[in-house]
Amino acid sequence: MLLTEGELHEQVGKLEGWKLDSGAMVRKYQFNDFMKGIAFVDEVAAISEAFDHHPHITIDYKTVILRLTTSEEGGITALDVREAHEFNEAFEKTR
Repeated sequence: MLLTEGELHEQVGKLEGWKLDSGAMVRKYQFNDFMKGIAFVDEVAAISEAFDHHPHITIDYKTVILRLTTSEEGGITALDVREAHEFNEAFEKTR
């Protein structure tokens, strides 16, 4: 079920680094070196498989950008928010 505008702003406001952009949640993660970014992407992949919900991932040297939305619902759902929390936790462990 899609989150309302109010729920979206409230939930995303609680997520460090995440922003709303064109119907999706987006976060840019910065790393000290390329391999740490790749290790983070491996963690993102494992989390995504466990959730059976996969983000769009962009890797640009030491920067990883994740973009979350639930295509089947046509926007952002509670699943996206829960997964974003998990990605943030993985980032704290990886950096």
